Amino acid sequence: MQIGIIGSGSWGTALAKLVTDNQHSIHWTVRNEQVVQHLQKRKHNLNYLHSVRFDTNMLSLNTNPAETFAACDAVVIAVPSAYVVDALEGIDPELIRSRKIISAVKGILPQTNQLLNDYLRDHYAFTLPHYYTIMGPCHAEEVAAEKLSYLTFSGIDETATQEIAACFQGPNLNAVVNTDIYGVQYAAILKNIYALGAGIVHGLEYGDNFLSVLIANAADEMAGFLRTAGIANIEVGVHHDVPLSRRKSPNYAASVYLGDLLVTSYSLFSRNRTFGNMIGKGYSVKSAQLELNMVAEGYNASRSIHLINQQFAADIPIVEAIYQILWEQLPAEEGFKKIEEILI
Repeated sequence: MQIGIIGSGSWGTALAKLVTDNQHSIHWTVRNEQVVQHLQKRKHNLNYLHSVRFDTNMLSLNTNPAETFAACDAVVIAVPSAYVVDALEGIDPELIRSRKIISAVKGILPQTNQLLNDYLRDHYAFTLPHYYTIMGPCHAEEVAAEKLSYLTFSGIDETATQEIAACFQGPNLNAVVNTDIYGVQYAAILKNIYALGAGIVHGLEYGDNFLSVLIANAADEMAGFLRTAGIANIEVGVHHDVPLSRRKSPNYAASVYLGDLLVTSYSLFSRNRTFGNMIGKGYSVKSAQLELNMVAEGYNASRSIHLINQQFAADIPIVEAIYQILWEQLPAEEGFKKIEEILI
């Protein structure tokens, strides 16, 4: 299988390292020619994860996503959700339809308020059996440091999904496979919003006790949203016909759901937590974006989930408060005073 990667941020760089370390050459679309030249000469990314060094014999570098699609059987999309539409623009629709697309996008496309698979369906007649996802919990920085990490690969066909997962799995990366394409994506989107909220309360100088209560309630709120959206893997502690001594069937306590929420809310590597911390300290959204200089997916996601939930009508007061703080200029202190009243 010839794998391509579109995106040279920290996440795209980490994934490129995993695949090439497994002796799979890749076609890699990076930001610009300067990044190409730097990788070829210095063997590391100019802008992200400088400690990660590549065997450049394994890299075919370009700046045009159409080249990667033309050369590969499977293409990883690893750009922020706000830039996916631009990245796909101008590519022959038949190329897109005939490839396996692996989404490493942890957000909703803000232009249409859609998951990537739904956008591909509506604009390219792309079918779900060719769509796969890579979700966490997994910080790019820890992959770079070769810390043991787990990634969950989702797809309708478990055998095909396992074949893709095998291209990434290695001594420091355990691959888990499930079939919950919609659930893992919505969980990844929601956890970014809650992590942003965790950062806000840190900036407001709440303590660890309150933060634990907030995250516990956020986990319950997330489960309620997923259940309302029709996701099945919600029951905790229930594993049908699988003993605890073996790898269990996925449920809400699995790493890709609850685990990703926890690490994104607590880790200092979390850009959403960092962004929220600045909001809690009084930064404007624009100032926080300039200071962070990276995309915090929870910002756009809070608005997208607010709009999507007009259809689902799930009870998500924590998300709504974060949305109002970010998009409707509700003071952070006032927003979390409201949240305090409904936590259990």
